[in-house]
Order: sequence, then C-alpha cells, then structure tokens
Amino acid sequence: MNTGEDDFLHELEVEVEAEVALVEASRPEEVAGLPVTEWLFDPTDAEREEIGLRGLLDAVEVLEDGARPDDHVA
Repeated sequence: MNTGEDDFLHELEVEVEAEVALVEASRPEEVAGLPVTEWLFDPTDAEREEIGLRGLLDAVEVLEDGARPDDHVA
C-alpha cells in the first residue's frame, strides 16, 4: 500500500472508532428499559449501527495489515 492509502485507512479507522464510542455512549440497553414515549432513538437501530461500525472497523484493520481478500486460498 502507498502512504496516501495508509493515511486514509488510519484516518478512517480513527473516525469509525469515534463513531463506535458515540454509539456505546448512547447506552441503547438502558434506553430499551424506558417507556417508548421517552426514547430519543430506537435502541435496536443503535445496536445495528454499532454492529455495522464494528464490521467496518474490522475491514479497515485487515486492509491496514496488508491482507487482501484474494490472498486467501480456498
């Protein structure tokens, strides 16, 4: 990978980690215990977003390590 791509992946990783921290701070498990009329967001949506962000973070880490999908032998 070239330096520009490395820099991009590192910046992306930092941004995704920040987003994961925000979702975790929203404490969807606590919101789920409140009456629906008090929800500011749907806790299920927050959980889905966290799962997606963690998957993206894993993908970025794989790319940073230099592994490519076509490197794997079936």
